[in-house]
Amino acid sequence: MHVLISEFMDAPAVDALRQRFDVRYAPDLVDARDALLDAARQADGLIVRNRSQVDAALLAAAPRLRAVGRLGVGLDNIDLPGCAARGIQVVPATGANARAVAEYVIGTVLALLRGAYASSADVAAGRWPRTALSQGLEAHGRTLGVVGFGGIGQLTARLAAGLGMRIVACDAALPATHPVWAESGATPLPLDALLAQADAVSLHVPLNADTRHLLNADRIRGMRPGAILVNTSRGGIVDEAALAAALRMGHLRGAALDVFDQEPLPGGGPLADAPNLILTPHIAGLTQEANTRVSDMVAAGVTIALTGGAR
Repeated sequence: MHVLISEFMDAPAVDALRQRFDVRYAPDLVDARDALLDAARQADGLIVRNRSQVDAALLAAAPRLRAVGRLGVGLDNIDLPGCAARGIQVVPATGANARAVAEYVIGTVLALLRGAYASSADVAAGRWPRTALSQGLEAHGRTLGVVGFGGIGQLTARLAAGLGMRIVACDAALPATHPVWAESGATPLPLDALLAQADAVSLHVPLNADTRHLLNADRIRGMRPGAILVNTSRGGIVDEAALAAALRMGHLRGAALDVFDQEPLPGGGPLADAPNLILTPHIAGLTQEANTRVSDMVAAGVTIALTGGAR
């Protein structure tokens, strides 16, 4: 059987797959759509990250396909109904990068609250912006709002609680009677109430028709003045132009975006030169440790899907 890998994967996991299958590891295919479709014709298994589009055209080009491994958890780049109709098993790396994402959220929240880490060049040049940088805020006693209270959201909440933050959260899939609320100590709130109360808001929801521009201009205006927004989920969930406007007007203290409507982010868009904004290239879930966990989990899952667990 043949396994095609179209985006980067840890070498030991690739080698483990090679013990069982004929493997083509070609991470450059993510940027060569026609070549990807051609290569998929021989694939029994396909392993992708978030940029390879496993859509109807790719599925049609891959008549032998039986398993799709996703090196991550978001599945909006995979035609799930199409896979289900063909009996193709989709194998996400559920939970494997949760720690990396949660630490990214906490790190950016702390950096934006303190506001003290962008003046190295001034200090090194002999300027001394001590007064300007002496108005930072502490996390202790402040409120973190978690939108989407699945595994990553819950881990983020636990880390924030360790800093003495109060946790409020919303998740349409979790009724107010669900035991997770008592277990986590988080207070369930409707989205608009959460936005009005939270000093920092972290998004952990999938991108679909209901969540596209979930944080639109109206909801961003409804956020607590001086709040922070962190998005590590999917770019389409935040109206980027509205966020940039809120930062420029000073309504929000800061924001961190790891994901964007269009990736790579085009230059010169509404986010360019917005103040107090941290931008990273979709790497919140990528650390050395997370890459190993994700790759090992997907390699094992694809192996089981293709062999039925046979050893």
